[in-house]
Amino acid sequence: MAQAYEPDDIVQNWANIWLQSLRDYAVTGLSEDGRIRSWNPGGEFIHGFREEEVIGQPLEIFYTAEERAKGLPHTALATARREGRFEGEGWRLRKDGKVFWASVVLTALRSPDGALLGFAKITRDITERMEATRLLEETRVALVQSQKMEAIGKLTGGVAHDFNNVMQILRGNLELLESRHKRDGWTRERLDKAIDAVERGVKLASQLLAFGRQQPLRPIVINLAAAIRGMDDLLRRALGETVQIETVVAGGLWNTLVDVHQLENVILNLAINARDAMKEGGKLTMEVSNAMLDDQYVVGFPDVPAGQYVMLAVTDTGTGMPPEVVQRAFDPFFTTKPEGEGTGLGLNMAYGFVKQSGGHIRIYSEVGHGTTVKIYLPRSMEEAVETPAPQPVTLLGGTETILVVEDDKEVQSTVVDTLSGLGYSVLKANDAEQALAVVRSGVHIDLLFTDVVMPGPLRSPAMVAQAVQLLPRLKVLFTSGYTQNAIVHGGRLDPGVELLSKPYSREQLAYKIRQILGVPPLARSAAAEETRPAPAAEVSLRLLVDDDVETSEAVGELLKLVGHDATTTGSPEEARTVRRAGHGPLHAGHARPRAGPACHAIAAHATRYFCIGP
Repeated sequence: MAQAYEPDDIVQNWANIWLQSLRDYAVTGLSEDGRIRSWNPGGEFIHGFREEEVIGQPLEIFYTAEERAKGLPHTALATARREGRFEGEGWRLRKDGKVFWASVVLTALRSPDGALLGFAKITRDITERMEATRLLEETRVALVQSQKMEAIGKLTGGVAHDFNNVMQILRGNLELLESRHKRDGWTRERLDKAIDAVERGVKLASQLLAFGRQQPLRPIVINLAAAIRGMDDLLRRALGETVQIETVVAGGLWNTLVDVHQLENVILNLAINARDAMKEGGKLTMEVSNAMLDDQYVVGFPDVPAGQYVMLAVTDTGTGMPPEVVQRAFDPFFTTKPEGEGTGLGLNMAYGFVKQSGGHIRIYSEVGHGTTVKIYLPRSMEEAVETPAPQPVTLLGGTETILVVEDDKEVQSTVVDTLSGLGYSVLKANDAEQALAVVRSGVHIDLLFTDVVMPGPLRSPAMVAQAVQLLPRLKVLFTSGYTQNAIVHGGRLDPGVELLSKPYSREQLAYKIRQILGVPPLARSAAAEETRPAPAAEVSLRLLVDDDVETSEAVGELLKLVGHDATTTGSPEEARTVRRAGHGPLHAGHARPRAGPACHAIAAHATRYFCIGP
């Protein structure tokens, strides 16, 4: 006969089966004073203890030393005893001494008359969930920070464009004044002070563009070890005798693709920051090694791809930074230095440069223990090239013809005067379409010097492409205070593009032009020739007639170049009106072919004339 079970026995058996089958929950029975009475397999799976190892032990064996010192086990029991339930999360111990993040529910068990019988404790390991939540929050914060940096970067880039145009006007005119008044000591001193102020403005604009990731980089494949060692003397002079410098280079270092000049600026800025954090002296360590950023690491950094990198770490033994300062360290103009001792643009310049180079930068710091800035630059599989040595800048002019294309009239005027002072023949155009009209006129042009950002439907790169088709031997030099990706893609200058960033000095302009055109056969210093007067014309051409506005402007500039000062009209009727207005005899006329007999109609009113046509 089958054994009969009472209802209470059935419930008890099912409860036992359920407890024994649980593995994701540690279900523990505790006595009134918090000692372990019962233990299910889930307890062993989560904590690592077998049943015989924990029965009779106090609840404290699952808490870390720090939590026991704070009295957390007694607090949990007291809360459950008083309120009937305690719920919380925290670090708990396994048998092997490792910790996990636990969710704990402690429930008081009472008899029908309210007497305390003990406690039921349920523990879950939620380390993975906690880690996922932490990574999700880090990703959210990183995304917000990235979006903020991107927005500020676009703003600073736009501001830098206008600012650089202003700096170009100031710098160019100050240098023109300097060349004329260099023998006047009083004037020279004040010009020097003004030029120094412009230099500070130039540096500020450069830092803003670096942060905005708008620098026109010229990266080459290098091995960082050589670059770091090459800066040793410069760093020692910058840091002084109180700072000890140590360089550690790992063996088998990979190559990377980077703009060497900008990288040196970043390293120098980081070193100076480190020096300022070590008022009483200390140690600066630069470490270079290979690094792998895996999928787990880059989860918290949405804009950082996993892969192989070359890591540069700059570590100091200075005062360190609290977490709230580290969080804002890359913000523009944020600084903890006293007023007047820093612009707050050093670290964010480094941030912008590294990001534009496809890399990653992170700060590790602890108050009283110093700071480490780690820069990760993507590995390059190409062979390293030798870093080009800096060339001395010589102020050489020339006699070639340069077409200046600049929409800002004040910048244009300054550039034209500067180039004329260097001995060049200069043509000018206000926009890309006017520049093409000059090119189509057939005049000889050696160099096209054009701003990248131009108003109007025709963009500068498109104008240059058409100009080079018309004049295959034409050399091109771009200039800009903000490239807006017109000739810069992926943070790098397009192949074959020459760029002189605004604001530039007269020496930089002269050097760059000669670098492109080559050294002239009879190179002469521009300092010996202030201006180059236009040649005198034997016969003055007084009137230019053309119904095409762009061609009229282009030819007018050519006439000025050879010494003529012609009045421009658009039709024979206007030409006759000019003659009747008392402008003197008409010595020449010019008409478009489509005007038919219009050109010869002018002949009756001109002392001398010629027609241009096919």
